[in-house]
Amino acid sequence: MSSHRFAPLASAIAAPLLAATLATAAFSAHAQVDVSNAWVRATVPGQQATGMFATLTAKQDSTLVSASSPVASAVEVHEMKMEGDVMKMRAVPALPLPGGQAVALKPGSYHVMLMGLKKPLPDGGTVPVKLVVEDAQKKQTTIDLKVPVKKAGPAQAAEEHGHEHHQH
Repeated sequence: MSSHRFAPLASAIAAPLLAATLATAAFSAHAQVDVSNAWVRATVPGQQATGMFATLTAKQDSTLVSASSPVASAVEVHEMKMEGDVMKMRAVPALPLPGGQAVALKPGSYHVMLMGLKKPLPDGGTVPVKLVVEDAQKKQTTIDLKVPVKKAGPAQAAEEHGHEHHQH
């Protein structure tokens, strides 16, 4: 029996196996950073900016390099910190995500700032957000999220008092 007879059968089996392997590899790339407890602060009519908060845990050393959302004209990673007795906020070019360590994006600290909002974001809605993460080999992965919109609780509102009044 000639082995050439089995060549079509081998390729018929190999193609779906290869496709399944590639699909698993793509899914694994997205699983390199776990995003948990994500939420976007609800807005009121006329409000031009809000924050997205979450916990990011990378499996290996990575960096959050950018974010975007169709609901905002600009999306940046920001840091809030005390300088003397003044709370200051500034954009950061990238946010390190050490492997195995949870990095909290929270009011009064690091967060994703959505600016130039195209419409109000009511409590109970969702917002599409894309995060771009780069691993140590400089390979970038996009994480697509549907983030719930929530009102701020009293503790969160107190932490962010005056947040909108700082320069960007």
